[in-house]
Amino acid sequence: MKFKAFLYMCLGVLFAATAVAQDMSEDDIASRIKPVGQVHVAGAKAETASTGPRSGADVYNKSCVACHGVGVLGAPKLQDAGDWSPRLEKGFDQVWKNAINGVGGMPPKGTCGDCSDDELKAAIEHMIEGL
Repeated sequence: MKFKAFLYMCLGVLFAATAVAQDMSEDDIASRIKPVGQVHVAGAKAETASTGPRSGADVYNKSCVACHGVGVLGAPKLQDAGDWSPRLEKGFDQVWKNAINGVGGMPPKGTCGDCSDDELKAAIEHMIEGL
């Protein structure tokens, strides 16, 4: 009998909480679930929205050089035919698709989450230029 009373009490609390939640506006809900703080990295400058398409060299120098400059986790190095040839044998479109979706140790879009697909394409073209 005590279990039944406990069950009814729990259901009552559940229904009361649901009724309160339904009375809240979208703004009230947004204020309740907003982050309680922000992370600030000393010396880092805030990202700004892209003002237009970036060149392949710009994207490479900002987002790709850290891994592709030295071959981190097997990343093909800048303009290194030995690194790029096996990948390019599968076709440029496959290399481009891998850059967009991620491959091996590289996450989708590498470290350029705000890059467009065309900007990634330009970065790859920059990295294989002259091969």
